[in-house]
Amino acid sequence: MTVTILFIAFAILLVIGAPIAVALGLATGLAVLYLGLPLTLLVQRMVVSNDSFPFMAIPFFILAGSVMTHGGVSKRLVAFADSLFGWMIGGLGIVAKLTGVFFSAISGSSAATTAAVGGVLFPEMEKRGYDRSFSAAIIAAAGETGIIIPPSVPLVVYGVIAGVSIGDLFLGGVTPGLLMGISLCFLIYHISKKKGYGVDKFKGVRNIWRSFRGAAWGLAMPVIILGGIYGGIFTPTEAAVVAVAYGFFVGFFIYKDLKISHLPEVFETTVIGTAVVMFIMNAAGLFSWVITREQFPDHLAAYFISLTSNPIIFLMLINVLLLVIGCIINASAAITILTPILVPIVIQLGIDPIFFGVIMTANLAIGCLTPPVGVDLFVASSISGVSISKMSRAIVPFMIMLIVLQVIVTYFPSITMWLPNALK
Repeated sequence: MTVTILFIAFAILLVIGAPIAVALGLATGLAVLYLGLPLTLLVQRMVVSNDSFPFMAIPFFILAGSVMTHGGVSKRLVAFADSLFGWMIGGLGIVAKLTGVFFSAISGSSAATTAAVGGVLFPEMEKRGYDRSFSAAIIAAAGETGIIIPPSVPLVVYGVIAGVSIGDLFLGGVTPGLLMGISLCFLIYHISKKKGYGVDKFKGVRNIWRSFRGAAWGLAMPVIILGGIYGGIFTPTEAAVVAVAYGFFVGFFIYKDLKISHLPEVFETTVIGTAVVMFIMNAAGLFSWVITREQFPDHLAAYFISLTSNPIIFLMLINVLLLVIGCIINASAAITILTPILVPIVIQLGIDPIFFGVIMTANLAIGCLTPPVGVDLFVASSISGVSISKMSRAIVPFMIMLIVLQVIVTYFPSITMWLPNALK
């Protein structure tokens, strides 16, 4: 009965427009009252939810992304991608997606990636005659890999809750994230060819080399992060701190675009971003605690196993479930709620929890592009001025491509696991 009250209250609060974190917290409060427990327990559980050293990586990765954005990295990544592909059919759209892939390896956030890419490229795409809705859809899709390609805040959350290696999760996210980025580039090329968008003059190999030299310091960050983690030099949390120090060094002393006057905005962005993520995670942690206390995961595991013990069918059912959940719940919140429920079932069925964490995150990343809570849609809409309804229609081909890729990644685990296995 408690779990029923919890889910019904949560659904009603979402329907009436309550923010996700508020809906999770209030629903949990009602369940706690029904159980006859003191409400002070909610505060205690929120403190316990935060009591994890790896969670320190979240604010530092957000800070690193903010520092690199203000430090001139994003515009140099755009220039490098433009030198490689800007001359092609649909070149600027491809540049937007590739810059999103590059910046994903710095920011760890889809919204930050969308904002960084959109602020630089949307005005230029508009100047070159791209349809505004199509351009806005590209900008939204540019950020989608931000929570798959490492460093990824949702993968950190999953790793802490599931008790698995964050380093392995980071490595597992590399290939699926790159495949998604490359596939969307082909889609942008195909649509642009049909509509006659964007053919520019090739500016030569020297321009590629010059822009690469400019972007090299930004491109080196993911190498430093993953190399340091797998070289045993530092933990993922320490890697986040190193990323911040590296970002300040590059911004102040190499590119010299980062100024003291930028620091208030840098820290404000970090504090707000961290507060939003942690508020959602704390509320989701309370929600998960009640579910676990009522042994809902055990009952659900028994139910799923009674339906099927076939991992292929189970993964198909979970993919459908996650696609639906991703439309209405933020990725970090969904991971916090669902990981304690699903991981025990995954382990019983013999599915690698590292692999499952990556496909779970990749699936929920698709939700960043879907109404009503698709954060990348809202960021792209605010940058472009294109309405969510118009952008939602333009984003459909991208959604179809991503769902097809999700199926491929799900049923070919080696795509995800070859890199973590190769480096063990």
